[in-house]
Amino acid sequence: MSANSYLFGLANQGIIRDQEMEGIQRSVDTLVNRLCWHFGTEIADQFKFGSYTRGTILPRCMDAGSDVDYMIVFADPRFRPQTYLNRLRQFVEARYSRSEIAQSHPTIILNLNHIRFELVPAIRDAWGGLHIPAPASDYQDWLATDPNGFNANLTVANQRHNSLIKPVVRVAKYWNVSAGKPFASYDLEQRIVGLSFPVLTFISEQRLSAYFYGVIDGLTVPWDAPAWKRNAVERAKTYVRQAQENAQFNNHAEAERCMQRLLPLPPCGG
Repeated sequence: MSANSYLFGLANQGIIRDQEMEGIQRSVDTLVNRLCWHFGTEIADQFKFGSYTRGTILPRCMDAGSDVDYMIVFADPRFRPQTYLNRLRQFVEARYSRSEIAQSHPTIILNLNHIRFELVPAIRDAWGGLHIPAPASDYQDWLATDPNGFNANLTVANQRHNSLIKPVVRVAKYWNVSAGKPFASYDLEQRIVGLSFPVLTFISEQRLSAYFYGVIDGLTVPWDAPAWKRNAVERAKTYVRQAQENAQFNNHAEAERCMQRLLPLPPCGG
């Protein structure tokens, strides 16, 4: 075994499998139908976006907070964001009365047994551009968005790097969860896609560890970030350095143990 094979195992465990995927899809289908029944022509469009559509969502055994981002585009754009958030809250309270419901600006969270939805209200401007509620601290009500625009960037990067970007994203997101989420999941994916990975000549199965090491080496946090975030990043960098040093001396078993200590197997890995 080696650090590389261990990381490949984690990346494979990070793929949502048939039974869980089927359950999520049934919930999506139910959500679509209930939204249509509840709102009718008040909704102009509705669709999935985010990590679920990119294939980088983690199963719940690796991230209890895994969610499906779902955008609801209202036909009438004249109101302020809270009006649409209230309408979505009323919808989930009426149609999902036994489920956990909360508002986390700018979304309504619907927490089911096997998946969490983040419902995002949106409107279109006169040119067809999408807008979602701006952060509460922002000076404006609405923020322009391209919800699935990043998907193409990740796909191109994944193809350029022999289908290793999605696996390294899943491993890095699992580290992020294990470390208490020092980074927002979407921000972490953007960081990874923006990295310049070294050109390696050996077969792709041997590259994942180098890519993951590159991700951790490239992580930075602001000087005024909370101590726990700085500690989480420094801990990861320390284990990566130890793994690299051991691999240089062909001590691959110890390099693997470094990754095991940094990234313990999730419950679905047993």
